Amino acid sequence: MLVADDDGVRTITLNRPDRLNALTASIMAPLADACADAARDASVGCVIVTGAGRGFCAGGDLKEGGADKAVVAANRGSGSRTEQGFARLRGFMETARLLHEMPKPTIAMVNGPVAGAGIGIAGACDLRFAGTSASFLTAFDRIGAGGDFGSTWFWTKIVGTGVARELFLLGEKLTAEQAYAKGLYTRLFDDAVLAEETMKAARRLADGPRMGYRYMKANLNNAEDWAFEAALDAEALNMTLSTQATAQIWKAERAAREGS
Repeated sequence: MLVADDDGVRTITLNRPDRLNALTASIMAPLADACADAARDASVGCVIVTGAGRGFCAGGDLKEGGADKAVVAANRGSGSRTEQGFARLRGFMETARLLHEMPKPTIAMVNGPVAGAGIGIAGACDLRFAGTSASFLTAFDRIGAGGDFGSTWFWTKIVGTGVARELFLLGEKLTAEQAYAKGLYTRLFDDAVLAEETMKAARRLADGPRMGYRYMKANLNNAEDWAFEAALDAEALNMTLSTQATAQIWKAERAAREGS
Protein backbone atom coordinates (compact mmCIF):
# COMPACT_ATOMS: atom_id res chain seq x y z
CA MET A 1 0.00 0.00 0.00
CA LEU A 2 1.37 3.39 -0.99
CA VAL A 3 0.10 6.64 0.51
CA ALA A 4 1.13 10.07 -0.75
CA ASP A 5 0.01 13.63 0.06
CA ASP A 6 0.08 16.58 -2.33
CA ASP A 7 -1.47 19.92 -1.31
CA GLY A 8 -4.48 18.43 0.44
CA VAL A 9 -4.88 15.50 -1.96
CA ARG A 10 -4.18 12.05 -0.56
CA THR A 11 -3.49 9.28 -3.06
CA ILE A 12 -3.89 5.70 -1.87
CA THR A 13 -2.34 3.21 -4.28
CA LEU A 14 -2.91 -0.54 -4.24
CA ASN A 15 0.56 -1.94 -4.73
CA ARG A 16 0.54 -5.49 -6.10
CA PRO A 17 1.16 -4.68 -9.77
CA ASP A 18 2.34 -8.21 -10.56
CA ARG A 19 -1.17 -9.46 -9.68
CA LEU A 20 -3.13 -6.50 -11.08
CA ASN A 21 -3.52 -5.38 -7.46
CA ALA A 22 -5.68 -8.37 -6.57
CA LEU A 23 -6.78 -8.24 -2.94
CA THR A 24 -5.46 -10.40 -0.12
CA ALA A 25 -5.68 -9.91 3.64
CA SER A 26 -2.23 -8.32 3.52
CA ILE A 27 -3.56 -5.52 1.30
CA MET A 28 -7.21 -5.29 2.43
CA ALA A 29 -6.44 -4.53 6.07
CA PRO A 30 -3.96 -1.70 5.29
CA LEU A 31 -6.39 -0.33 2.68
CA ALA A 32 -9.18 -0.03 5.25
CA ASP A 33 -6.76 1.60 7.68
CA ALA A 34 -5.54 4.04 5.03
CA CYS A 35 -9.11 5.06 4.22
CA ALA A 36 -9.87 5.55 7.92
CA ASP A 37 -6.76 7.73 8.30
CA ALA A 38 -7.77 9.82 5.27
CA ALA A 39 -11.30 10.24 6.61
CA ARG A 40 -10.17 11.67 9.96
CA ASP A 41 -7.16 13.69 8.78
CA ALA A 42 -8.27 17.33 8.57
CA SER A 43 -5.40 18.18 6.23
CA VAL A 44 -6.90 15.95 3.53
CA GLY A 45 -9.47 17.60 1.28
CA CYS A 46 -9.79 14.93 -1.43
CA VAL A 47 -8.86 11.26 -1.71
CA ILE A 48 -7.74 9.40 -4.85
CA VAL A 49 -7.68 5.60 -4.93
CA THR A 50 -5.79 3.91 -7.75
CA GLY A 51 -3.64 0.89 -8.57
CA ALA A 52 0.04 0.51 -9.28
CA GLY A 53 1.16 -0.68 -12.69
CA ARG A 54 -1.30 -1.45 -15.47
CA GLY A 55 -4.43 -2.23 -13.45
CA PHE A 56 -6.77 -0.77 -10.85
CA CYS A 57 -7.85 -3.92 -8.99
CA ALA A 58 -8.61 -7.41 -10.26
CA GLY A 59 -10.75 -8.31 -7.24
CA GLY A 60 -9.93 -10.89 -4.60
CA ASP A 61 -6.85 -13.02 -5.15
CA LEU A 62 -8.30 -16.50 -4.90
CA LYS A 63 -4.89 -18.11 -5.34
CA GLU A 64 -3.75 -16.43 -2.12
CA GLY A 65 -6.86 -17.35 -0.15
CA GLY A 66 -8.67 -14.02 -0.34
CA ALA A 67 -10.21 -12.96 2.97
CA ASP A 68 -10.38 -16.47 4.43
CA LYS A 69 -6.70 -17.42 4.64
CA ALA A 70 -6.45 -16.80 8.40
CA VAL A 71 -9.72 -18.51 9.31
CA VAL A 72 -9.08 -21.24 11.86
CA ALA A 73 -11.04 -24.14 13.32
CA ALA A 74 -14.30 -23.38 15.12
CA ASN A 75 -13.75 -22.09 18.66
CA ARG A 76 -15.65 -20.45 21.51
CA GLY A 77 -14.16 -17.02 20.95
CA SER A 78 -14.54 -16.64 17.18
CA GLY A 79 -17.29 -19.08 16.34
CA SER A 80 -17.48 -21.29 13.27
CA ARG A 81 -15.32 -20.89 10.19
CA THR A 82 -18.30 -19.30 8.45
CA GLU A 83 -18.68 -16.68 11.18
CA GLN A 84 -14.96 -15.97 11.17
CA GLY A 85 -14.95 -15.55 7.41
CA PHE A 86 -17.90 -13.18 7.57
CA ALA A 87 -16.32 -11.05 10.31
CA ARG A 88 -13.02 -10.75 8.46
CA LEU A 89 -14.60 -9.88 5.13
CA ARG A 90 -16.97 -7.37 6.71
CA GLY A 91 -14.01 -5.66 8.38
CA PHE A 92 -12.16 -5.41 5.09
CA MET A 93 -15.28 -4.01 3.43
CA GLU A 94 -15.10 -0.96 5.70
CA THR A 95 -13.00 0.46 2.87
CA ALA A 96 -16.15 0.83 0.76
CA ARG A 97 -18.15 2.43 3.57
CA LEU A 98 -15.39 4.91 4.36
CA LEU A 99 -14.89 5.97 0.75
CA HIS A 100 -18.64 6.48 0.37
CA GLU A 101 -19.33 8.18 3.70
CA MET A 102 -16.20 10.17 4.55
CA PRO A 103 -17.03 13.91 4.52
CA LYS A 104 -14.75 14.72 1.61
CA PRO A 105 -14.76 13.91 -2.13
CA THR A 106 -13.26 10.62 -3.27
CA ILE A 107 -12.07 9.72 -6.76
CA ALA A 108 -11.32 6.29 -8.20
CA MET A 109 -8.58 6.68 -10.82
CA VAL A 110 -9.19 3.55 -12.90
CA ASN A 111 -5.91 3.06 -14.73
CA GLY A 112 -6.63 -0.38 -16.18
CA PRO A 113 -8.78 -3.46 -15.57
CA VAL A 114 -11.17 -3.44 -12.63
CA ALA A 115 -13.12 -6.52 -11.56
CA GLY A 116 -14.75 -8.20 -8.59
CA ALA A 117 -14.22 -6.38 -5.31
CA GLY A 118 -12.42 -3.69 -7.30
CA ILE A 119 -15.70 -2.52 -8.80
CA GLY A 120 -17.03 -2.14 -5.27
CA ILE A 121 -14.09 0.09 -4.35
CA ALA A 122 -14.54 2.12 -7.53
CA GLY A 123 -18.29 2.36 -7.01
CA ALA A 124 -17.79 3.57 -3.45
CA CYS A 125 -16.02 6.67 -4.69
CA ASP A 126 -17.88 9.84 -5.61
CA LEU A 127 -16.20 10.08 -9.01
CA ARG A 128 -14.57 7.57 -11.35
CA PHE A 129 -11.96 8.84 -13.83
CA ALA A 130 -10.82 6.13 -16.24
CA GLY A 131 -8.09 5.75 -18.81
CA THR A 132 -8.73 4.27 -22.24
CA SER A 133 -6.98 1.04 -21.19
CA ALA A 134 -9.51 0.53 -18.40
CA SER A 135 -12.10 -2.21 -18.55
CA PHE A 136 -14.97 -3.24 -16.30
CA LEU A 137 -15.98 -6.75 -15.25
CA THR A 138 -18.19 -7.81 -12.35
CA ALA A 139 -16.67 -11.33 -12.44
CA PHE A 140 -18.66 -12.68 -9.48
CA ASP A 141 -20.63 -15.07 -11.66
CA ARG A 142 -17.36 -16.72 -12.71
CA ILE A 143 -16.73 -17.93 -9.16
CA GLY A 144 -20.35 -18.45 -8.17
CA ALA A 145 -20.32 -15.48 -5.81
CA GLY A 146 -22.97 -12.88 -4.99
CA GLY A 147 -20.76 -9.76 -4.86
CA ASP A 148 -18.96 -7.86 -2.12
CA PHE A 149 -17.42 -4.52 -1.13
CA GLY A 150 -20.81 -2.89 -1.65
CA SER A 151 -20.70 -3.59 -5.36
CA THR A 152 -24.36 -4.61 -5.83
CA TRP A 153 -25.55 -1.66 -3.73
CA PHE A 154 -23.36 1.01 -5.31
CA TRP A 155 -23.95 0.06 -8.91
CA THR A 156 -27.69 -0.23 -8.47
CA LYS A 157 -27.61 3.34 -7.12
CA ILE A 158 -25.25 4.64 -9.83
CA VAL A 159 -26.74 3.16 -12.99
CA GLY A 160 -30.13 1.83 -11.89
CA THR A 161 -31.38 -1.66 -11.21
CA GLY A 162 -31.79 -2.64 -14.87
CA VAL A 163 -28.20 -1.95 -15.89
CA ALA A 164 -26.86 -3.30 -12.59
CA ARG A 165 -28.63 -6.61 -13.13
CA GLU A 166 -27.26 -6.78 -16.66
CA LEU A 167 -23.73 -6.18 -15.36
CA PHE A 168 -23.90 -8.77 -12.60
CA LEU A 169 -26.05 -11.51 -14.13
CA LEU A 170 -24.55 -11.53 -17.62
CA GLY A 171 -21.02 -10.78 -16.41
CA GLU A 172 -19.81 -9.33 -19.69
CA LYS A 173 -16.48 -7.52 -19.84
CA LEU A 174 -16.81 -3.91 -20.98
CA THR A 175 -14.19 -1.74 -22.62
CA ALA A 176 -13.51 1.72 -21.21
CA GLU A 177 -15.66 3.27 -23.92
CA GLN A 178 -18.56 0.88 -23.29
CA ALA A 179 -18.37 1.45 -19.53
CA TYR A 180 -18.29 5.21 -20.02
CA ALA A 181 -21.31 5.04 -22.34
CA LYS A 182 -23.28 3.18 -19.65
CA GLY A 183 -22.40 5.80 -17.05
CA LEU A 184 -20.01 3.58 -15.08
CA TYR A 185 -17.14 6.02 -15.49
CA THR A 186 -17.54 9.74 -14.82
CA ARG A 187 -14.79 10.90 -17.16
CA LEU A 188 -12.70 9.10 -19.77
CA PHE A 189 -9.17 10.23 -20.65
CA ASP A 190 -6.24 9.03 -22.70
CA ASP A 191 -3.96 6.96 -20.50
CA ALA A 192 -1.15 9.48 -20.95
CA VAL A 193 -3.10 12.26 -19.24
CA LEU A 194 -5.25 10.29 -16.78
CA ALA A 195 -3.09 10.98 -13.73
CA GLU A 196 -2.69 14.65 -14.63
CA GLU A 197 -6.40 15.21 -15.19
CA THR A 198 -7.37 13.30 -12.06
CA MET A 199 -4.95 15.32 -9.93
CA LYS A 200 -6.20 18.54 -11.49
CA ALA A 201 -9.76 17.74 -10.40
CA ALA A 202 -8.61 16.51 -6.98
CA ARG A 203 -6.66 19.70 -6.29
CA ARG A 204 -9.65 21.79 -7.31
CA LEU A 205 -11.77 19.87 -4.81
CA ALA A 206 -9.12 20.02 -2.07
CA ASP A 207 -8.76 23.78 -2.59
CA GLY A 208 -12.51 24.35 -2.68
CA PRO A 209 -15.04 25.00 0.10
CA ARG A 210 -14.46 21.89 2.18
CA MET A 211 -17.38 22.48 4.53
CA GLY A 212 -19.60 22.98 1.49
CA TYR A 213 -18.46 19.68 0.04
CA ARG A 214 -18.90 17.97 3.43
CA TYR A 215 -22.58 18.89 3.64
CA MET A 216 -23.15 18.53 -0.10
CA LYS A 217 -21.94 14.93 0.09
CA ALA A 218 -24.15 14.31 3.10
CA ASN A 219 -27.14 15.57 1.12
CA LEU A 220 -26.28 13.38 -1.85
CA ASN A 221 -25.89 10.31 0.37
CA ASN A 222 -29.17 11.07 2.12
CA ALA A 223 -30.92 11.27 -1.24
CA GLU A 224 -30.08 7.63 -1.93
CA ASP A 225 -32.40 6.31 0.78
CA TRP A 226 -34.23 8.99 2.68
CA ALA A 227 -37.84 10.03 2.20
CA PHE A 228 -38.20 13.36 0.38
CA GLU A 229 -39.39 15.40 3.36
CA ALA A 230 -36.56 14.13 5.57
CA ALA A 231 -34.09 14.98 2.80
CA LEU A 232 -35.54 18.52 2.59
CA ASP A 233 -35.12 18.95 6.34
CA ALA A 234 -31.52 17.80 6.14
CA GLU A 235 -30.84 20.06 3.14
CA ALA A 236 -32.16 23.08 5.04
CA LEU A 237 -30.00 22.27 8.06
CA ASN A 238 -26.91 21.47 6.02
CA MET A 239 -27.33 24.62 3.91
CA THR A 240 -27.31 26.69 7.08
CA LEU A 241 -24.33 24.85 8.56
CA SER A 242 -22.28 24.89 5.37
CA THR A 243 -22.81 28.55 4.48
CA GLN A 244 -22.12 29.73 8.02
CA ALA A 245 -19.00 27.59 8.28
CA THR A 246 -17.71 28.74 4.88
CA ALA A 247 -18.38 32.41 5.69
CA GLN A 248 -16.53 32.14 9.00
CA ILE A 249 -13.60 30.35 7.39
CA TRP A 250 -13.29 32.95 4.64
CA LYS A 251 -13.50 35.76 7.20
CA ALA A 252 -10.76 34.18 9.31
CA GLU A 253 -8.55 33.63 6.26
CA ARG A 254 -9.04 37.23 5.12
CA ALA A 255 -8.18 38.53 8.59
CA ALA A 256 -5.04 36.37 8.63
CA ARG A 257 -3.94 37.73 5.23
CA GLU A 258 -4.55 41.34 6.23
CA GLY A 259 -2.72 40.87 9.51
CA SER A 260 0.34 39.31 7.91
